[in-house]
Amino acid sequence: MSNKFKKIEQQLQENPKTWLITGVAGFIGSNLLEYLLSKNQIVVGLDNFATGHQTNLNDVKNEVCGKYWNNFSFIEGDICNYETCELAVQDVNYVLHQAALGSVPRSINDPINSNCVNIGGFLNILHAAKEAQVDSFTYAASSSTYGDHPALPKVEKNIGNPLSPYAVTKYVNELYAGVYARTYDFQTIGLRYFNVFGKRQDPNGPYAAVIPKWLNKILANEPVVVYGDGETSRDFCYIDNVIQMNVLAALAPREATNEVYNVAFGGQTTLIDLYNILTTTLSSLDYMVDTNVDFENFRKGDVRHSRADITKAKSKLGYEPLFDINKGMGCVIPWYLNSITRKQ
Repeated sequence: MSNKFKKIEQQLQENPKTWLITGVAGFIGSNLLEYLLSKNQIVVGLDNFATGHQTNLNDVKNEVCGKYWNNFSFIEGDICNYETCELAVQDVNYVLHQAALGSVPRSINDPINSNCVNIGGFLNILHAAKEAQVDSFTYAASSSTYGDHPALPKVEKNIGNPLSPYAVTKYVNELYAGVYARTYDFQTIGLRYFNVFGKRQDPNGPYAAVIPKWLNKILANEPVVVYGDGETSRDFCYIDNVIQMNVLAALAPREATNEVYNVAFGGQTTLIDLYNILTTTLSSLDYMVDTNVDFENFRKGDVRHSRADITKAKSKLGYEPLFDINKGMGCVIPWYLNSITRKQ
């Protein structure tokens, strides 16, 4: 952990502020909630449960002590409603905007709703935050913005043509953030998430992320589906690295704002290697693995290879990711195993 982040954590503990997390009942949002509450912060959460779950909030309540949970207030509402956004940002210092309809395949199947939520909803919360004069506005951008640009690693200034409606929506978020900086002097930071994984990531549904989805299949002794030849690669980023970046971004000095930053570890793992990491980690935990891989055609909109350059985040924000994919798996797989045990 960087010295800068250690100092920030100490400052948070000693000087509570008020944070708004949109999409608070989702995977990333609930992990941010747990972290901030554990640091004695006051948190307002906004979610409509379109993709988030009440069970995530219940889990956070069980993880933090009672006095910290009392610092949380929840608004069930939709970012597509401007009045709801106005209510949510009142008396807030920092906004962490995570709410969105994720998934490239979802956006290809339903581009209209993806546009309404990811662009219309984004503009609502951005404008409401500007009007409320919050201290900072940090938003979830996406590595999908790099599109068909072939260069590796991915550097923030070099993007290609978007390959899906989802990628378009996330790029438009960045354009709107830039316009608000130039037009209204409202400074923001966009975080281009690469493939984030961790506890509370939903393994179910047609748009589940690859790691929880595969874990679910392996634990059920069912075949894992690989789209393509298995050599497609991703930069998998454990949730604790993402939490660090959100906090660093929210408290960044002005000269580091009005920027987008890659949020990743800076590694590259093929899908076949990912499968082997999952099965090896499970075996090390004395779990008997009895499954196999089924190969299917490449999916529309999928980027072939992805690896982030995180130099900018390190130099301007003091970001130091502590969890590579193996260390992250060592944390998240026991959590999933314990979660299954709790449900039985």
